[in-house]
Amino acid sequence: MLKSKTFVKKTRSGGVMKIVREHYLRDDIWCGSESCSECKQESTVLQRDACIESNLCPYAHYLIPDTNVVLHQIDVLEDPVIRNVIIVQTVLQEVRHRSAPVYKRLKDIIHEKEKHFYTFTNEHHNETFVEREPGESANDRNDRAIRVAAKWYSQHLKTSKSDPDGLKVVLLTNDQGNKEKAEESGLLVYKCEEYIKSLIANPELVDQLALSNDDKNEITSSKMLFPEHLPLSRIQAGIKSGSFLQGTFRASRDNYLEATVFVQGEGEDSTEVLLQGLQNLNRGVHQDVVAVQLLPRDQWVAPSSFVLQDEGAAKDDDAEEEEDRVLRISAAEAARKPTGKVVGIIKRSWRPFCGMLNVSHIKESTRHLFTPADRRVPRIRIETRQAATLAGQRIMVAIDGWPRHSRYPNGHFVRSLGSAGDKETEQEVLLLEHDVPHQAFSQAVLSFLPKMPWSITPEDMVKREDLRHLTVCSVDPPGCTDIDDALHCRELDNGNLEVGVHIADVSHFIRPGNALDKEAANRGTTVYLCGKRIDMVPELLSSNLCSLRSDVERMAFSCIWEMNHKAEILKTRFTKSVINSKASLTYAEAQMRIDDTTRTDDITKSLRGLNKLAKILKKQRIQNGALTLSSLEVRFHIDSETHDPIDLQTKELMETNSMVEEFMLLANISVAQKIYDEFPDCAMLRKHPAPPPSNYDILLKAAKSKAVEIHTDSAKALADSLDVAKVDNFPYFNTLLRILATRCMMQAVYFCSGMDSDFHHYGLASPIYTHFTSPIRRYADIIVHRLLAVAIGADSTYPDLMDKHKQSALANNLNYRHKMSQYAQRASVAFHTQLFFKSRGILNEEGFVLFVRKNAIIVLIPRFGLEGTVFFDTKDKATPNLVFDEEGPTLKVEQHTFCIFDKVKVTISLDDSNIQHQKIRMSLIDPVIPGVSVPAPDVEPQAKKPKLDR
Repeated sequence: MLKSKTFVKKTRSGGVMKIVREHYLRDDIWCGSESCSECKQESTVLQRDACIESNLCPYAHYLIPDTNVVLHQIDVLEDPVIRNVIIVQTVLQEVRHRSAPVYKRLKDIIHEKEKHFYTFTNEHHNETFVEREPGESANDRNDRAIRVAAKWYSQHLKTSKSDPDGLKVVLLTNDQGNKEKAEESGLLVYKCEEYIKSLIANPELVDQLALSNDDKNEITSSKMLFPEHLPLSRIQAGIKSGSFLQGTFRASRDNYLEATVFVQGEGEDSTEVLLQGLQNLNRGVHQDVVAVQLLPRDQWVAPSSFVLQDEGAAKDDDAEEEEDRVLRISAAEAARKPTGKVVGIIKRSWRPFCGMLNVSHIKESTRHLFTPADRRVPRIRIETRQAATLAGQRIMVAIDGWPRHSRYPNGHFVRSLGSAGDKETEQEVLLLEHDVPHQAFSQAVLSFLPKMPWSITPEDMVKREDLRHLTVCSVDPPGCTDIDDALHCRELDNGNLEVGVHIADVSHFIRPGNALDKEAANRGTTVYLCGKRIDMVPELLSSNLCSLRSDVERMAFSCIWEMNHKAEILKTRFTKSVINSKASLTYAEAQMRIDDTTRTDDITKSLRGLNKLAKILKKQRIQNGALTLSSLEVRFHIDSETHDPIDLQTKELMETNSMVEEFMLLANISVAQKIYDEFPDCAMLRKHPAPPPSNYDILLKAAKSKAVEIHTDSAKALADSLDVAKVDNFPYFNTLLRILATRCMMQAVYFCSGMDSDFHHYGLASPIYTHFTSPIRRYADIIVHRLLAVAIGADSTYPDLMDKHKQSALANNLNYRHKMSQYAQRASVAFHTQLFFKSRGILNEEGFVLFVRKNAIIVLIPRFGLEGTVFFDTKDKATPNLVFDEEGPTLKVEQHTFCIFDKVKVTISLDDSNIQHQKIRMSLIDPVIPGVSVPAPDVEPQAKKPKLDR
């Protein structure tokens, strides 16, 4: 049956357009129930024996949740107990429109066979489709459509079953009006909460219920702690008029009474508004999109240089004393910033948070505080009857709301993750907190992998060059199995050199738009944790068929240059190829071959040629203004049985690291230029913006403290001044200065060439750049491979590749995934560093002051690549006399003044008093300040301890 609706629409030019919409209705849509004998269905989802033990429904029944139940109680619906649920099409469409994350979770549930969730297309069923009535809102129409579908199911199951009283349909809604109308229609209907509380064998499921706005069982207070949020209409009008600003709320890690709101502007006109104090934060949560109002200029303050120590204790509903303390400290600052207050919430970015329960001291209380693992997220008040079980566990909690009278938001328990401190549990927390997709690859994804045994076929060779005869080899870190790149260098008959960079041809195996491609695009990058790798693509590809291992034939995408001996490029060509790597070397093995003068084999000669050219290329890059910065990376030596770290050392870089890097950079620049020339509107490029001048403040002050001049007018000026920055008898000074310079830099990002005009890569001093050399572990490189393949006629294009808006949206996701991957990797290093120090008691180490704060110094320990804070206002002893000078910056503690780069000696130990926020604690040994410094403990001398001033 066909229903059509005709209406007219006025066009921009003033004409009238007639629009006809057709809606098809059918009589043959299945109900999906095993017990049905009427529907001629090939397969069923809903079970005949649909029993959940319930006081309210002591009979077999199916559940039909309305839209709001799905949106707000998805945690409950995901529980294994809840089965045999009918999701009507109306609900599915509304959920898709209102919340993409919930929609994805709902689709995942529907695909789980053991859950028995059935999608009923009521909008196309002849007996359940309802027209919107005159004056009826879209919401009321949808509620009516859900009731009509529930009524149809009730009658349909009665008439199609020999036992008409056995199987019923229960509608779940939290809307009182909807519930009353359903009861008037003779439907069996309950509120979600009363149904869940009726489940006899699963009382713990009540903990997973999200609180609704009309719940009256929350703690109330006569005192309103926060100003009221303005309605969205007022906010939108205020943003339009310029009286309010819209931006992203970013809470401080160091100070829970401070945040900034990042307001995105045109080009470089973005600004940050400082927020201080509970009232001005006004219930903003990290990453929320908020509306802020600027305070009068005389109320602007500076960011606090005060570091608040987390003592682990939950605060009560009154934090005025601490708030005043922080505000008094900040108001005295000279360097004031635009300061404001949150007036409304535009979009909440709430997600389930990992953390631990602070069990209430009140006996038999069901109300407890939850402390998130992320310090930027406030504590959350939840109700649970499982407190005794959950104590000491890592759990997940979701926020439901934040009333004006409550110091903390309200939320509900989602699930337990395992015992705190357990390595597997902590790794799971780490991945969840950084939103790293880490579930096993689905069967749908795996179905697109090539069938084994696999080999290169004659068809594969049609558009490929056979380069198996070349002396190609790879150079990687020890234990690398996902080998992306290999190199070769040989002398040509004309005396020039041929240099080739050969990159794994991942795009041959991952075709656009299939499940494998979508999964790789979503993951965006491989995440490397200590002792574990979360692959972007399945292992068959990452460690086998795409990996350019030695002595096997592999498909590659090759960038080949003809160069003279001055490393000047004479010709460049790109080709899909087949290679056979002659050696898989580590950096150390490659270095030994180059240095061993007795070796003259082809591989060694190739490496020496590459190394010689790389040195010239690097020199040219630096002359052009490329930066050589520094950051301390650490490598853990892991016990093969316990998987605990047994040694920790900073990574040492060799010439061969630089050799590989130079040719990867050159390949990326060559490919960037090629794809931009061919596709100026849709090339996937990478840029590194120049830092704003204010970013360099700390670097300039630090250099000035040692009478060293640093110029920041351009990347070249900075590079040149860093090269000559030296202090007598302080060889490590230059490294420290470069570490500080690294902290001043902006983040490099992917972008679509048709959506931006600034392509420059500041750090590399290159006018154009992209990522081509690591497609096994970066999805951006796969896109670049596809563009390059189309450019040289080796593959065909597809619509999304040429759509600059879709490319731009993809770039945004890749930037997000890359950033979260970096954070996850740092968190993994921090966790393994804690494990390393856990069994070592107290160590004495030398370090340098990297930053000076009002109440602390931040110390870098080069031996371990470790930063820690030495506090001078500890609660267990009298606070010493502290004088902070921001201009220095210096901190005078009693009679001793600390400056950046000062050498200090500290004790290092693990403070595990707060199991969730274990941290490395440092105490000052030298310089000796009476009443402040601690005596040096007796510790065993550490083997192979390097001198810092070598």
